[in-house]
Amino acid sequence: MKLKKFFAVGLTLVLTAGLFAGCGKKESTTNEPKTLRVTMGLGEEEWKVMREDIFPEFEKANNCKIEAIQVESGDVVKKLEAMKQAGKTEIDLIAQDNMALAPLVEKGLVEDLSEFRSKIPAEIIPSLIKVGEFDGKLYFLPFRPNVEINFYNEDKFNKYGLKPPKTWEELLNVAKVLKEKEGIGKVGIKAVFDGNTTVQLFEFIRQAGGDPLVLNDEGSIKAYTFLKELWPYLSPDSLKADWNTTNRFVAEESMYLAANWPFGVNVIVKDGGKKEIKAYEGFAGPVKASKVLGGDVLGIPIGSPNKDLALKFIEYLMSKPVQEKLASKLAWPSARSDAYGQVEEWQKPYFNAINEAMKVAEPRPNLVYWADVDKALNDALKEIVLEGKDVKATLDKYHKVIEDAKQKAGK
Repeated sequence: MKLKKFFAVGLTLVLTAGLFAGCGKKESTTNEPKTLRVTMGLGEEEWKVMREDIFPEFEKANNCKIEAIQVESGDVVKKLEAMKQAGKTEIDLIAQDNMALAPLVEKGLVEDLSEFRSKIPAEIIPSLIKVGEFDGKLYFLPFRPNVEINFYNEDKFNKYGLKPPKTWEELLNVAKVLKEKEGIGKVGIKAVFDGNTTVQLFEFIRQAGGDPLVLNDEGSIKAYTFLKELWPYLSPDSLKADWNTTNRFVAEESMYLAANWPFGVNVIVKDGGKKEIKAYEGFAGPVKASKVLGGDVLGIPIGSPNKDLALKFIEYLMSKPVQEKLASKLAWPSARSDAYGQVEEWQKPYFNAINEAMKVAEPRPNLVYWADVDKALNDALKEIVLEGKDVKATLDKYHKVIEDAKQKAGK
């Protein structure tokens, strides 16, 4: 799933070979600034910080101008393919969802950055480096890790003598108590049956010791069986909950407990003034605690006109000052272990929750047949919780769907 943002930027982008027409002209003098063309998928608040607090220092130090373009992760592959076929790559650097990397490598669209490995700061979290490796080669560098944390309404929990659940059993009990007391479910999950839901399904399956790519193993059966039991006690807004709306449901109190990405800290607490909304790392299943490691990584397209400058910019983005600014201003988890010095006092408990969740965060596998896996997991949940179908039989069916997709992909 894509690392999501609060607002979608109001841009309609068509990246073709002529996208940057007029921007790729040869410099007339040696002092004329170069243009570094970068694509990212960010929200309005995030772009504001980038353009006001991050880009200017690099531009000044390197006599360049950063031309940053909004491109969602799902569009990056086809845009780079079009440029490759036209024989004219006009993008220097991409920030890409760590779940959408395999096709870029498979299709030969990004540079092998293995020689740059020595430039990675020692303080970068090691697991973030592994995400960018394919067959022993390093194609992507860390930029922005992400992990969901669990937001809860402390006032409401205190009112009913509840504590944030640390196990599935406690989660089910909290859901039952809140529905009994309120007359409607107040525990939420993202049940929009797309990539938002896939994140939570991966976590439940792994917490039970299952493999989401197998789907009909013992752990997967336990996870879907539990979700079927939990379903009647959930907030009805679960069916509309995604990376964006979950913040609103928590802030407006249609959910007293729900997981979402950490940018919700600023949206709900800082901007929304809901100081009673607290956060913790979440709950464990019968086998272990597990969260999905999300986020964006940095890659350089084959044929980048300014590869050396792009490498410099990557190094800059991994630096402590930049990572500190992104943490304090956007509530982004840091790619570094030492970059929380600028976090304000009120933010610290939330970042403690983020850091605890990061300890059990596991990346999702990078697969060229990911779309099939994503759909299979969601279709299985829909049939089980909405249509009441048998758990084992349903998972057997979708296990075969995944296996067929795997064979078709030649894996």
